[in-house]
Amino acid sequence: MKSIIVAEIGSNWEGSLSKAKKIIHECKKAGADAIKFQMWRATDLYTKKHPNWKEIKKSELTFQMTKKIKEYSDKENIEFFCSAFYPEAVTFLSKLGVKKFKVASRTCKFVDPYSLEVLQEKNNSKKEIFISMGMGGNKQKITKIFDNKKITFCYCVSEYPLSFEKINWKDAIKYDGFSDHTMDILAPILFSILKKQKLTKKIYIEKHVKLSNSKGPDASTSITTEKLSEMIKQIRKIEKAMGDGKVGMTQKEVPIAIKLRSHLRWEAHDI
Repeated sequence: MKSIIVAEIGSNWEGSLSKAKKIIHECKKAGADAIKFQMWRATDLYTKKHPNWKEIKKSELTFQMTKKIKEYSDKENIEFFCSAFYPEAVTFLSKLGVKKFKVASRTCKFVDPYSLEVLQEKNNSKKEIFISMGMGGNKQKITKIFDNKKITFCYCVSEYPLSFEKINWKDAIKYDGFSDHTMDILAPILFSILKKQKLTKKIYIEKHVKLSNSKGPDASTSITTEKLSEMIKQIRKIEKAMGDGKVGMTQKEVPIAIKLRSHLRWEAHDI
């Protein structure tokens, strides 16, 4: 089974529907399986004194805009879903027909308003849930909230950007999901290899993505759609090369082996 590769847009659509459409189109062209946005109310998570307040407020995803982005994603034949940070957003997205939800690391820390209500609402949706475990999230506490069996926990380090050397791979491979914040494509590729070796059936990989001219708050910690394309190509190549684990001779090796055998001298131990 191939990895689910999700392009995390975050605020890189910069409050512009045309930019949202452009990045969705480019992510589809790159080979992403899904695109993910974030639904939050700026005043719930930030103060107006935040240095990027204007850009943050501009990227607030309204219900009306979400509907338009979902419709365009359907047109592009790429799955759309969100990290939702307040209960009404979860309800709206469920009615809109999303198949998945993402839970951000900060929600699992219960530091935001409505964190518990959001988790409960997502559980009640009975949809597939992907949960990031950055900042030392309490996996046991979160598991108790979800009686929904369709949950996948994701390894995550909430540093922006994250250096490759800070990834604890012995811990990372215990998870079936990987929410990556490095500025390169090596980490997701390596995660895919390690999980394929363990014969993991479902692998979730999430990467922050931007257009080459993006200037939003998330742009400095996102890769371009061109890099995303290269990452996906390498992961798909690895998936094809993993094989079935059986040792044997390929069809093209058979005539070569016969030819080599015909030139060998018979020895006693060959009989």
